[in-house]
Parts: sequence; C-alpha cells; structure tokens
Amino acid sequence: MENLMFSLNATVPVFAMMVLGYLFGRLGIMTADFADKLNRFVFLIPLPVLLFRDLSKEDFFSAWDGTYVLFCFAASLVSILAAAGVSLLIRERGVRGEFTQSAYRSSCALLGVSFVENIYGQAGAASLMILGAVPLYNVAAVVVLTFLGKENPRGDRKLVGRTLRGVVTNPIILGIVAGLLWSVLRLPQPPVLEKTVSSVAALASPLGLMALGASFDPRQTSAQMGRAALCALMKLVLFPAAFLPLAVALGFRGEKLVAALVMLGAATTVSCYTMARSMGHRGDLTAGAVMLTTLLSAFTLTGWLWLLRMGGYV
Repeated sequence: MENLMFSLNATVPVFAMMVLGYLFGRLGIMTADFADKLNRFVFLIPLPVLLFRDLSKEDFFSAWDGTYVLFCFAASLVSILAAAGVSLLIRERGVRGEFTQSAYRSSCALLGVSFVENIYGQAGAASLMILGAVPLYNVAAVVVLTFLGKENPRGDRKLVGRTLRGVVTNPIILGIVAGLLWSVLRLPQPPVLEKTVSSVAALASPLGLMALGASFDPRQTSAQMGRAALCALMKLVLFPAAFLPLAVALGFRGEKLVAALVMLGAATTVSCYTMARSMGHRGDLTAGAVMLTTLLSAFTLTGWLWLLRMGGYV
C-alpha cells in the first residue's frame, strides 16, 4: 500500500493539473488560442529557466553522467527505428510517417521535468535525459515525416536546415547548456537573481500542464484508431518494458530512472499533430494517438512507477 501511495502521489498531482487545464478549456476560460500561446510561453521562458536553475546549483562534475545521456540517446534511437520498422507493415503509405512519430515521440521535456520535480524537488536528471533525447526527437521527426509515407520522397534542404537551426537554438537546450556552464564556472548567484530565477521557474510545471490539458480534445476521433492503439501499446508498454530493465542493469536509480521512464512511456506530445499537418500529412492517426496515450498514460505511468518502487529502484 505504501508503494502504491507513493506512485499515486507522484502521478496524480501532475495529471490533476492537466485535468484542471482541460476543464478550464471546456469552460472557455482557456481558449485554444490562449493555450497555444501559453504553451509557447512555457517553452520559451519558464521551462528553460527551471532547467537552468537546477543545473546551475549542481556541482557539474558530480551531476554529469555521460553514460546516462548516451543511454537516453540510444534508447530513443532504437525506439525510432523499431517504430519505423513496424510502420512498413502498413499498406497505406500516407500514414507511415505519422505512425512512426506518434509511437516514439514523448512529451518528455515538460512531463519529465514535472514528474522528477514533483518527486525529488528538482529536475537535474530530467535535464540530462532531455539532452540525450530531444535533439534526436526533433531531427527524426522531420526525417520520418519526409521520407516515410511519401509516394515520391525527396529531401527539403530548407526544411532540414530549419530543423537543425531549431535544435541548436532550442530554448530548453540553451537553458540546459547555460546551467551546465554556470555550474562548471562556479559563478555566484546574487540573492536578487536567485529569487527572480526561482519565481519564473516555478511557473513552468503548473502553467505548462494546464496548457497541455486545455489543448486536449477528446472529440478528435479518427478512422485510424486501430493503428493509434498500436502506437499507444508501443509507447506506453513495449518501449518501457524493453529499456527499463536495461536502465536498472546499468545502475540508474531514483530521479534518473524516473526521467527515463517518462522519456520511454509518456504520452505522445501534442506537437506531433501540428508538425504532421504542417508537413502535408492528414493528422488523423496522430490525433488518435495523442488522445489515447494521454488518457492511458495516467494509468500506465502509475503502474510502471509502482513496479519500480516495489523493486526498490526509486
């Protein structure tokens, strides 16, 4: 019972904020346009500041774990390749790219930070997970949406260039790098700066989760729900089952293991739909995958966390 309560205390507050955002959206308090702008605000300011705050206070040489970053990169890469391989079994070429992106791409930045911070009070390990996974996520999304499911696939140099620039200038990545440099150089933080940074950082999780909830629309039904269910199975069950034992075997524990769990088993990010639509895909499969994984991840993440707690790993 104690382990179950630990798991519920870790997951329920996170999903409760999303439910609150969803209710605000249905009541018209948070419109779709407002939720989009709030999502962008959190991505640009509070979330990078939160990651900077937590890393800048750490001792870089004790906080850095190259093996963990490499594990996150490798697990993400294998997940992408596995999803792409399964997508080749789909006869309808036009949805292969959507299937691949929906099956591997988690909302790991916001949810990873929220989960780790909710349990451990700071998000240092989530930053390392983001470094290992998010740049690869973004580049792979462009590749699979361009080359999978196209009748006449061809590269778009401008699109690839914009994606690479986007990775380099990603505010979350910049916040992590700035925090690491601050830690390496052991720069002091005057009280005024420290309090300001902490106040801005405190906005990241509540505002981001409510905006995510307000963006969720269960009325987005899809003729691709069978394939969306397969995406959900891979995203929420198969990938965590494949890589969490490896993470445990490599010695990752506590917040690093929780961050890896979110990377592997969190819901498909809503940005997948926007990206799929912007690159000429219908978006039906993506919308269904986002809906299913968001609904089911409240239960699967709690279950995985309970199993890890039972094993004494978190």
